[in-house]
Amino acid sequence: MTVFSPRAPQARRRADSRHLSQRLGSNVSALAISVLSPTLAVAQTAPPTPLPAQEAAVQLAPVEVVASPLTTPLIVLTDPKAARQPLPASDGADYLKTIPGFTSIRSGGTNGDPVLRGMFGSRLNLVANGLPTLGACPARMDAPSSYIAPESYDKVTVIKGPQSVVYGPGASAGTVLFERVTPRFERPGMRFDGSVVGGSFGRNDQNVDMTVGTPTGYGRVSANHAHSQDYRDGNGNTVPSQWDKWSTDAALGWTPDEHTRVELSAGGGDGYARYAGRSMDGVRFRRETFGLSLDKRHLGEVLERIEARVYYNQVEHVMDNYTLRAPDPTSGMPMPMAADVRRRTFGARTAATLRLAGDLKLVTGVDAQANWLDSRSAMGRQNYGDQPWDAQAMMWNAGTFGELTWYASDVSRVIGGARLDYAGARDKRAMAGDMAELPNPTFDDRRARVLPSGFMRYERDLASLPVTWYAGIGHAQRYPDYWELFSADAGPAGSVNAFTAVQPEKTTQLDVGARYKSARFDAWLSAYAGYVQNFILFNYAPGMMGPTSQVSNVNAQIMGGEAGVSWRPVAPLRVATSLAYAWGRNASSGAPLPQMPPLEARLGLEYTRGAWSVGGLWRVVAPQHRYTLGEGNVVGQDFGPSAGFGVLSLHTQYKVSKAVQISVGVDNVLNKAYAEHLNLAGNAGFGYPANVPVMEPGRTVWLRAGVKL
Repeated sequence: MTVFSPRAPQARRRADSRHLSQRLGSNVSALAISVLSPTLAVAQTAPPTPLPAQEAAVQLAPVEVVASPLTTPLIVLTDPKAARQPLPASDGADYLKTIPGFTSIRSGGTNGDPVLRGMFGSRLNLVANGLPTLGACPARMDAPSSYIAPESYDKVTVIKGPQSVVYGPGASAGTVLFERVTPRFERPGMRFDGSVVGGSFGRNDQNVDMTVGTPTGYGRVSANHAHSQDYRDGNGNTVPSQWDKWSTDAALGWTPDEHTRVELSAGGGDGYARYAGRSMDGVRFRRETFGLSLDKRHLGEVLERIEARVYYNQVEHVMDNYTLRAPDPTSGMPMPMAADVRRRTFGARTAATLRLAGDLKLVTGVDAQANWLDSRSAMGRQNYGDQPWDAQAMMWNAGTFGELTWYASDVSRVIGGARLDYAGARDKRAMAGDMAELPNPTFDDRRARVLPSGFMRYERDLASLPVTWYAGIGHAQRYPDYWELFSADAGPAGSVNAFTAVQPEKTTQLDVGARYKSARFDAWLSAYAGYVQNFILFNYAPGMMGPTSQVSNVNAQIMGGEAGVSWRPVAPLRVATSLAYAWGRNASSGAPLPQMPPLEARLGLEYTRGAWSVGGLWRVVAPQHRYTLGEGNVVGQDFGPSAGFGVLSLHTQYKVSKAVQISVGVDNVLNKAYAEHLNLAGNAGFGYPANVPVMEPGRTVWLRAGVKL
């Protein structure tokens, strides 16, 4: 980590601001954000350079327990290959929980669904190595984050709120970029990054990321495997949660010079997971990905960069009630049955970065994608494979965007952007309704809308203090996603179905924040307040075959924020804290907005001496008394109030050599029995209590050994 003096020359500040903009845009285009200070010591992309000179010999990267902003509270950038606590993440949602403001909807040990500031689903735009990531299950058993293996990426960037338009449509809650960065080889060589993890409840992971190359090209392979048995909660009860997954991605790159890169990539993966909070388990999570990208920089005085990408993804997800459990004769699924769903996505994107003048930079381009969703199902064991695929839906989006940065002075910046999307869907279900036994009245119908979005933000570095602050207003219009248009049993009152009547969301949000940075003390605050027209809300009611769902549009008010402090009172000791709160209200009814996470605080400590460090995390979550029974999103719903809890976790690590680092941790040291407010309710047919959120793991011991060459 590079440290700048609060009295650094203004020209130096400005140059570093521009460098930061280019760095953040390495996957697509230069993100027009630039500010004064470096990342907090608690979360970073490279081992830190210690602040005092006497610490120069210490090269031990800290265990990540409280992720912090890169430069402003608007941006959080972390290293997914670094050791972290709690237990190393099994999927994208599990990893994001380290970042203040994120929670997860969980129903067992893996494949949670990420939630940012209480906002869920396609309100949060997930982009993996430049590719939008989506699932296929109408109940989101294969949430998009299920297909992301965090440690196979080089950095994770979070942009909060509707404050960027260059990464895709509809990101009203924020954008998450899982990125791979492969530097050009100056000479023939190899890079290697790997780790192994072992822990309680049969947890074992193996991760390998290897790149070989020359100045003109490279080959890279990222592979991982992870497994866990059922865990036990703090009461000693077994929670059905066994899972196993693997993933492999390969890339061939051509780098004829330092400013040109052409990359061909392909990847695949699969796995299974059983869920305490579902009536079926996931027995297949197959992924296939292909991409071709071009990145050309330093083209001229005006045209600074051109990039282009085409890609094809396919995910196939199989769920059944007999492979990982026995069918429950008293449930709505008394006989063996299975369903197979898939999504095929084809997309493309191109963007150009132009330096219009010395103080103006424009990123502009177009992107488009089309999705085809199919399904098949059958009673009996393994009979689904004999059935033909039935088309369910086709969805598409084509957009154009522009984002302009004006470096108004050495200490101030104005960033603004706009995009226009043409989004639509076609209902391909011939049969619909309960059990899909009735002719679908909207079969082959088509609907589409033109949706504008945009934002404007002002950032300033104070001259008298090492403080950067920002204020921005953003507006995002989001087309209903597949789950909102096709998964509900009924649409708004008086409508034929959800497909005909659910309207796009329109979010207008104010984001403000500030950060103070000195040699030993770092404090930051981000806050937001927004109004959502046509917020898409699900209502659940008991039915003969289980709960039935109705989707409707309401108006909603949202607000909240995150804050944190990082302090080094003495050289070896680092203290990091964070606070996150989200609030929501159904403005149409006056009731609380459902599925809002409660107030959460984190306190992290780490003491480092030479090659050793010890530390811990104390996570405290308040009770949640704001809820609305039976309402929620396409996956979760409120079942009532939830109790608060506190969880203590400890870790130690040792740097064996320049290349090898070992970390040992104990999560939930006191064996606390607790459940998160957003967790799904248990499934009574699985022997787990119904209408009671799935409990989290009890005391968990783990060891991680990492190697970097």
